[in-house]
Amino acid sequence: MSIWELIVIAIGLSMDAFAVSICKGLSLGKINWKHMCIAGAWFGGFQALMPAIGFAFGRLFADKITKYDHWFAFILLVLIGINMIREAFGKDEELDAKMDVKTMLLLAVATSIDALAVGVSFAFLEIGMLIIPAVCLIGVITFGFSAAGVKIGSIFGTKYRSKAELVGGIILILIGAKILIQGLIEEAANRGI
Repeated sequence: MSIWELIVIAIGLSMDAFAVSICKGLSLGKINWKHMCIAGAWFGGFQALMPAIGFAFGRLFADKITKYDHWFAFILLVLIGINMIREAFGKDEELDAKMDVKTMLLLAVATSIDALAVGVSFAFLEIGMLIIPAVCLIGVITFGFSAAGVKIGSIFGTKYRSKAELVGGIILILIGAKILIQGLIEEAANRGI
């Protein structure tokens, strides 16, 4: 997996947190750097933590199903992408202005569940020691998008929320398709086709 593919995955994963941050910024009204950093730290931290957890669990099973790893990565990414697209066309959720630990923890976990599944797909792709820089990059990109989302939300409101989720979902589906195609090509090459 190239650095550019990883950046695209990180951007796709950050779209849920970005959308929620926009709503949070709207509900807060007047914001400052503290609000932006709180959102960035919670969302970025969990977007980094969850793929690491998914990777650890995926490694337990990766050796048993490596023959089908590209299918698992494809299915996981497509399901996540479809869910994000579905949410883009769904009913807008109401968010309050609270940024306490309980509220932010729930939002951070909810927006990072898809990152857990991506971590599992990383295990099947055998990225090994690259998992540390990968999860750090995901966390940093999500931090930036979340902090920016709070600011954008305070300025523009929820106008772009569904578009962000739609783009994120499409990106993840395309990456899943690319992984599947590469896996099928490698499979065919191994069989001498």
